[in-house]
Amino acid sequence: MRLSIKNKLFLSHFLAIVLVSGSVGTFFYRTAADSLFDSLRARLRNSAALLSRALDARELEAIRTPADITLPAYQQGLRLLRDYRATNKDIAFLYVMRQERGRIHFVLDSDPTSGQALPGQPYDAPFPRLWEGFHAYSADDEIVRDQWGYFLSGYAPLKNGAGRYLVGLDMRADEVQRKFRTIRIAGLASLGVSIVLAWAFSWWLARRITRPVHTLVARAGEIAEGRLEGTVEDDGQQDEIGDLARAFNRMSARLAASRQETEGAMEKLRESYDTLEHRVRERTAELAAVNEDLRREIEGRVRVEQELAKAATTDFLTGLLNRLAMLRLLEQEMGRIQRTTAPFSLVLGDLDNFKTINDTFGHEAGDEVLIRVASILRDNLRAQDAVARWGGDELLMFLPETPPAGALEVARKILEAMSACSIEADGQRLEVRLSLGVSAIAPGMTVNDCLRLADRALYRAKSAGRNRVVAAETPNPGPYSDGTS
Repeated sequence: MRLSIKNKLFLSHFLAIVLVSGSVGTFFYRTAADSLFDSLRARLRNSAALLSRALDARELEAIRTPADITLPAYQQGLRLLRDYRATNKDIAFLYVMRQERGRIHFVLDSDPTSGQALPGQPYDAPFPRLWEGFHAYSADDEIVRDQWGYFLSGYAPLKNGAGRYLVGLDMRADEVQRKFRTIRIAGLASLGVSIVLAWAFSWWLARRITRPVHTLVARAGEIAEGRLEGTVEDDGQQDEIGDLARAFNRMSARLAASRQETEGAMEKLRESYDTLEHRVRERTAELAAVNEDLRREIEGRVRVEQELAKAATTDFLTGLLNRLAMLRLLEQEMGRIQRTTAPFSLVLGDLDNFKTINDTFGHEAGDEVLIRVASILRDNLRAQDAVARWGGDELLMFLPETPPAGALEVARKILEAMSACSIEADGQRLEVRLSLGVSAIAPGMTVNDCLRLADRALYRAKSAGRNRVVAAETPNPGPYSDGTS
């Protein structure tokens, strides 16, 4: 009787399924165990929810350290937990926890032994379901272990706890853990035996089926190694394997005939590939040269643009902002304070007797003075402050988010630093001094108004003897000014 490979494989699979059907019992046990486990979790959630309604988180706020165990709220809460535990022998421990700044601490613990967790004691092994318990009813997905043993726990947020308090119930699970482990081992052993038997029967059947295929596999290996001559002996089998043997013989003959054609085509392909590779190398070298020229040109343009941008906003001698750049900055700041009402102050400085230095010692000495003063100003201002060369020997300092009192303090600090400033010219040591005028923006003022007030204050400083700070007299001090002068 002719029996097809399809029927033979069907029989082998059928016997394997019959032999491993014993594992179905394991599946049903697992389903029952999961159902029991889900039932325990539901009981714990419900018990925690019931107990959470009897506790008010507001009454527990004062319990934070071990010294608080004498408080009536602690005594009353502990008594409630222990009374509830006494009514349910399945519960090992009840406790209340508080979470603050990502840390969890005990508030109440029903444990009557020396291992009781006192108020404020941190809990260093929080589980994901415990975190959920601060906001919703939850229970552990599996039996967990901490320093008190194996437990299955349920959690519920306390009334008025605002997500910061929970009550937890621990069901001791040491014995349950051992039973589950024993049953799992037995189930795995049963499943293993079933798999071994199924494998043995399947292997025996497959061997009987695949023995005739070995000849075909050996012939296929010869063809893979390039030995196309030869045939597979046809023993007259009247199933798919016999059909496959005859197809192998036809394929071998076709492959031998086409090999010669393929070798001729490959030779032509290699010649074409060599030609194409040579042309690609030439073209790649040309593109690389063009890319390098383009890269150098772009880098040059970027450097020029950077230098132009710096020259447009910077004083070439001192390195400070120039007048145009400072005016743009002040206009931007005016737009900002209209939205945020944050004040800013201006400090306008003028070098004392600078013309005398230029006339007496030359412009090189004057340039050295300006460079030295610019350095002192930068060293004594904050990173967010700005300073510009406003005129020949005038310097304007912009102090954002700074009221008049703060601006006066900055100006006095600058004068103190200037007291040690001197340069040597023609063998003489020249002391460099600075007069400063301070103004602050106020509601209804423009940038020009604020600059005009600073200029008037500077004029008063010059008239009063130089080397001093004078604050502007704002006619109507607003929220940006404290009226100090």
